[in-house]
Amino acid sequence: MAYHILSLNPGSTSTKIALYHDECCIFTVNIDHSSEELRRFKKVTDQFEFRKGLILHELAKAGIDLQSLDAIVGRGGMVKPVESGVYEMNDRLREDLVAGIQGEHASSLGGLLAAAMAAGIPGARAFIADPVVVDEMQEVARISGHALFHRKSMFHALNHKAISRLYAKSVDKPYEELNLVVAHLGGGVTVGAHQRGRVIDVNDGISGSGPFSSNRSGQLPAVDVAKLCFSGEYTLDDIKLMINGKGGVMSLMGTSDMRQVEHLAIHENDSKARLVMDAMAYNVAKEIGAMATVLEGKVDAILLTGGIAYCRYIVEYITRSVSFIAPVKVFPGEDEMGALAMNGLAVLHGAPVKVYT
Repeated sequence: MAYHILSLNPGSTSTKIALYHDECCIFTVNIDHSSEELRRFKKVTDQFEFRKGLILHELAKAGIDLQSLDAIVGRGGMVKPVESGVYEMNDRLREDLVAGIQGEHASSLGGLLAAAMAAGIPGARAFIADPVVVDEMQEVARISGHALFHRKSMFHALNHKAISRLYAKSVDKPYEELNLVVAHLGGGVTVGAHQRGRVIDVNDGISGSGPFSSNRSGQLPAVDVAKLCFSGEYTLDDIKLMINGKGGVMSLMGTSDMRQVEHLAIHENDSKARLVMDAMAYNVAKEIGAMATVLEGKVDAILLTGGIAYCRYIVEYITRSVSFIAPVKVFPGEDEMGALAMNGLAVLHGAPVKVYT
């Protein structure tokens, strides 16, 4: 029996849609969202109707019959830490996605949109797969420098896992036998140490650790941030937006569009734009080096992925800096849409599905 699976991937600056007929992608579209469009929404979940309307519009424009869908798989969100795998949407999962129990992230909309759309289609099922809160960290990596704080596993788990398995297939080895450092370069940047199929350490690209990205500040000087918090000039929401949403390249250049920054740096010889791009690549390279030490230098390959991996300037800078550690392989963009669909297809074919409790 052939199945139709719809993949939904809401990101910080885009919404990706893809329709699969079994393993074949028959429709895909990427909807970019400008900062101006998203600025009017106070919370990520407030974007639900806005993004749902855009998705339905694109599907209708393409002549896709929603009633033909067997499953809708959304990118996972900010729920409690879970094992890697596929989870069927249920009331508890929906409640935790809405509440954002570990913070706000656009990926939380994935499961909510999948559940809402599947509810109107007889027989259709709604899932999430490898959400951003997949937690495989070793205990020593959780310890921070203060008893009130501990490090969390929040990263682009879906793409990290999908790209790692794609690379493993290309070298004809099981993912579970490889040591990899994977750097996802997108709206957020996460760099993980993959030890034989488990991500034993990774920076929290949402709450403010690791390299800065197009709209996230990454790690900041803690005392200076504390002073800002008590200055009386900013609210808690203001500070949160500085860390995630209006930080990084957005703060430094006034735009989160790396294509614009690249154009300024390369084609208009803008020295500030070039310095910002250098700084982003520099910080990513440092984080890759740090994760190589987690693997005690036993690294089979370094994988660069995500939308910014299309930027040759940044990729070349990182490669120059880290290629002494291990071979660098580049997978521009991400295979998240296919990964979502194939996870859903596997469940429809009888693979185990996990229950969120």
